[in-house]
Amino acid sequence: MPTEIDLANAGHVGAQLCLAASPGVTVIVADLTATQFCDSAGIRTLLYARDNVAARHAQLRLAVASGGAVRRALQAVGLQHVLPIYPTVEAALAAPPNGG
Repeated sequence: MPTEIDLANAGHVGAQLCLAASPGVTVIVADLTATQFCDSAGIRTLLYARDNVAARHAQLRLAVASGGAVRRALQAVGLQHVLPIYPTVEAALAAPPNGG
């Protein structure tokens, strides 16, 4: 994912995530570990992608660096309650089905 997700590129980010939900894919990990900024358009895009991916019988997981501004922004709006968030891509991939 890009270093910034905002109104200017949120549509492209959402399209990338939705395209990843091809037949047979059960988990999609959005690597936000290098993302430094995510505004409300980015957050809406992540929620839209979650719904779109779920409709295709897959799960969207986020890899977001601990302690960073993006992690704080996502937690401030309670996104961790609707999307599983992990500190690394490896942790997101290693988690059991449905983010257990």
